[in-house]
Amino acid sequence: MRKPIKPKVRKPAAPRLPRGLPSKEDLTAFIASHGGEVGKREISRAFGLDGSDRIALKAMLRELADEGLVGRKRNKLHLAGALPAVVMAEVVERDEDGELIAEPIDWDAEEHGEAPRILVKLARRGRLAGPAPAIGDRVLLKTEEIPEADGRIRHTGRVLKLIEKARAQVLGIYRADKSRPDAGGRIIPVDKRNMGRELAVPPGAEGEAEDGDLVAVDITRHHAYGLPTAKVRERLGSISTEKAISLIAIHAHGIPNVFRREALAEAEKARPATLRGREDWRELPLVTIDPPDAKDHDDAVHAAPDEDPANEGGYIVTVAIADVAHYVHPGSGLDKEALARGNSVYFPDRVVPMLPERISNDLCSLRPLEDRPAIAVRLVIAANGRKKTHSFHRVMMRSAAKLAYAQAQAAIEGRTDNLTDPIVEPILKPLYAAYALVKKARDARNPLELDLPERKILLKPDGTVDKVVVPERLDAHRLIEEFMILANVAAAETLEEKRIPLVYRVHDQPSLEKVSALREFLKTLDIALPKTETVRPAHFNDILARVDGTELAPLVNQVILRSQAQAEYANENYGHFGLHLRRYAHFTSPIRRYADLIVHRALIRALGLGADGLPESVTPEQLAEIAARISASERRAMTAERETIDRLIAHHMAEQIGATFKGRIAGVTKAGLFVALDDTGADGFIPAATLGQDYYWYDESRHALIGERTGEMHRLGDRVEVKLVEAAPVAGALRFELLSEGDYVKAGKGAPPRKGPRGIRREAGRARRGPPKGGKRR
Repeated sequence: MRKPIKPKVRKPAAPRLPRGLPSKEDLTAFIASHGGEVGKREISRAFGLDGSDRIALKAMLRELADEGLVGRKRNKLHLAGALPAVVMAEVVERDEDGELIAEPIDWDAEEHGEAPRILVKLARRGRLAGPAPAIGDRVLLKTEEIPEADGRIRHTGRVLKLIEKARAQVLGIYRADKSRPDAGGRIIPVDKRNMGRELAVPPGAEGEAEDGDLVAVDITRHHAYGLPTAKVRERLGSISTEKAISLIAIHAHGIPNVFRREALAEAEKARPATLRGREDWRELPLVTIDPPDAKDHDDAVHAAPDEDPANEGGYIVTVAIADVAHYVHPGSGLDKEALARGNSVYFPDRVVPMLPERISNDLCSLRPLEDRPAIAVRLVIAANGRKKTHSFHRVMMRSAAKLAYAQAQAAIEGRTDNLTDPIVEPILKPLYAAYALVKKARDARNPLELDLPERKILLKPDGTVDKVVVPERLDAHRLIEEFMILANVAAAETLEEKRIPLVYRVHDQPSLEKVSALREFLKTLDIALPKTETVRPAHFNDILARVDGTELAPLVNQVILRSQAQAEYANENYGHFGLHLRRYAHFTSPIRRYADLIVHRALIRALGLGADGLPESVTPEQLAEIAARISASERRAMTAERETIDRLIAHHMAEQIGATFKGRIAGVTKAGLFVALDDTGADGFIPAATLGQDYYWYDESRHALIGERTGEMHRLGDRVEVKLVEAAPVAGALRFELLSEGDYVKAGKGAPPRKGPRGIRREAGRARRGPPKGGKRR
């Protein structure tokens, strides 16, 4: 039977527009017809609105946002949950007609709900230059909306590029069949998406694997009936050791962790840079300041008073960055490998670097007292802390010292050691004096000031968890951060001035929907968020200052964080909201971020610093593709790092079943409560069904579960005591039982209507079970 011919996809025609103030229906139709590229100015022009109408228009747009119908990105309006024009997606399945279906990788389900499904189309001119996409592949799609579509598939996506082929190998736990010798066994996949889909290992295909080992297997055959069969390719070690935990995340997220032969060969052939074509800055006493366990050092700093009478009280700050572009050329094997990885990934027990160690830890690392090539920026800072001018230079440098943050801070506070004692006066004090000026300008700029302590896992020599600590935030950290921000801004400004394309680091302002939800939540705390057309970081900082030092501080910090957009890379500039900067680009970490390498090449081209700059053939469309790829790589790394920490802590706590802990509610959903423990920061879940003899409904505006009969409320940020009842190390999951009581509000106030017998059966079941053992009775 022939497949029905599917209609061609065309953009919806622009609606005929009435003049004067539009209705909500007219507004949403107009925004939809422009594919998300429309602002208030375009709306006013299209409907012929004058100044007196614009106040009403703003109010109408705010109502649409409150209703979740309209969102905003890059100061442009779009229908809520709309797909961008170019999206990175994963092919997830075939439909009944055999067509490929994809879902966007970077999709905020919390804000927009279930991810849209995209009907995949090959390139217009037949085939791609390479293999066609298949299930599990990552592809770059140009999307279009299907007119009058019904169901979940509302978009088509034309394949622009096949990014990554799916691998037929699986990571899992080998379970031997102990019923008889040489009987083979089974593989239990560790990927949560494949949990429950076991694989059969025939006799002789288990290799050296033993029961309980973490193994990598190749799927050898799929069967119409029964389990697929697999062969053990590599034994990675016992799952009972923490050293195997990070391998789970590496595999589950497809993080490349073995360098291609071509890239390694290029790295080994590389030779140290010479002074040819460079300024000799080896006498300038630059220093590196990094974490104590850092292996690669890609930034060094120096500061000195400006001797120019026209800049009295000012300083000259120098930031030198490893010249990775000298070794990694466009289109080379090293370049392709770096782009595929996007960034280095940091786990408690290992680092998966973007570049081979020969480059990252040797030739490019700014080791003390060794000549290293660098691209440096000289920043002239005024007495008020603002940058007056800057200039970029390609140099040869020699670091005067390698310092740790705490070591530098101790020295400036009078606790020197053999290394820091001779450099306090000539090097460290000028650095801190320059930072004091820069901090003035930073405070005046008023970037977003969230207080979110980061926990760090410390391992014992055998790879097991020793303890979880919260490193102290020092002025040494802030000094480096602010100097790096200055250098990044200077890079973006220079490239814009020279009209050279670049990849920006951008951070959009919060969406209208999230700001509206935040405003409603703050009302429950008697805190007002001003209703203004443009929200600024200062609005949030004012609220944070009001709750600083109170019990509400952790709660408000978390909720404001959740209202923010995610930072990303883009070839178009729409500013950095969190830093409150108009233009910003990553320049300071090319050893571990591909975005910075692109900016380095762009600067080399813009300033005529060599022949290894950004090729003139690179188009904005190619940079948009690179930005999408490295943004997805960054999300991948963040997720993998977080999941590994969850697994490590779950493994660490597996022997503490029944123990009680203090913590704080870190998340609230209809299904239950997420609790973060004080001592380890471990996250665990409390199902709503275990909370007691009541029906708990979810109050979205309060971020709370509230008992329908009792009025007991468990809210985001509340202090709680819990008991650990279950730990699943492979999944990185903990389940708690709540021991402490919540606050109380008026019973039933604002509760949604019960939905028939399902709710009745649920409550009756609770009544039969009674309250959880060890918990409170109400």
